[in-house]
Amino acid sequence: MQGVFAKRALVLVVAVMLTAAAHARLDTRSAAEAGVLQVPSPSYAKLLALGFEPVLADYYWVQGLQLVGGSQGPLGERAHTVGDLIDVVTTLDPWVDHPYRFAALWLNESPEQVARGNGLLRRGIERHPGEWRNRFYLGFNQFFYQGQNAAAAATLEPAIDLPGAPPYLGALVARLRAEGGDLDVAAAFLAERLEGSHDEGLRARYRASLAEIETERRARWLDSARDRFNERHGRDIRTPQELWTGATTVVDRAPAAHPDDADASWQLDEHTGEIVSSHYGKRYRLHMQPQDVARQRQWLENTQPREESGE
Repeated sequence: MQGVFAKRALVLVVAVMLTAAAHARLDTRSAAEAGVLQVPSPSYAKLLALGFEPVLADYYWVQGLQLVGGSQGPLGERAHTVGDLIDVVTTLDPWVDHPYRFAALWLNESPEQVARGNGLLRRGIERHPGEWRNRFYLGFNQFFYQGQNAAAAATLEPAIDLPGAPPYLGALVARLRAEGGDLDVAAAFLAERLEGSHDEGLRARYRASLAEIETERRARWLDSARDRFNERHGRDIRTPQELWTGATTVVDRAPAAHPDDADASWQLDEHTGEIVSSHYGKRYRLHMQPQDVARQRQWLENTQPREESGE
């Protein structure tokens, strides 16, 4: 029995020594000691891990947490180091889970950072195909930061039926598809989901989304009538009712402002001037804050369209 304990103790001592040697060779001094955190390339870290990949992965994961935890406000240049750390962590131990999403949370201050976060999320999706959150974070980045609504819809759709996925994902995918102007595609997608679902809560959501799409379809028809009104009368409408009543009419009658709400009416949004149904008070689209829209527009203008490499 003593011999067994002695062998185990020897193995433990050797493991500690090898881990310390690996750290020394990788120059992984703390930020406090070196003034800047030293992060090796993923391939170099893996080469020198000496069979202790999870140990080194945990070490660098803690470094990443400390770097973010000690920050005050945006990470700035340190965000690049966070990306390097998570790249090392997920290369040494690709079966980790949260670090993939951790990177996406903090790499969002520039188009380059978002692209790098997306690459890490794709790696997480490959390793954890049953985890809906990696797809959700990637889809969010694609539509919110990159303006890639069709790509976001394609990313999110497979997550709808994954365990733990929130019930609103199907409606979100439809809304993303409608952003491209194709309401028919969005409606067909929701109709298919409705037919295939036996969950009454989800079915109610899908029916509500289909009603909203139909309302948007009617609003766009009124938009076309509004254009004809402007051409004919040389001015914009003061109320939607001018389109179908009085001497200025350009259409015989207005469609109902909602498929199921008989009390709904058409009105002009006081902020945007758009024709909206009183049932919703807004148009069918993903709504973002003005500052977020301005940032997305600026990033798109400053970035040449290209297919992301995924890394």
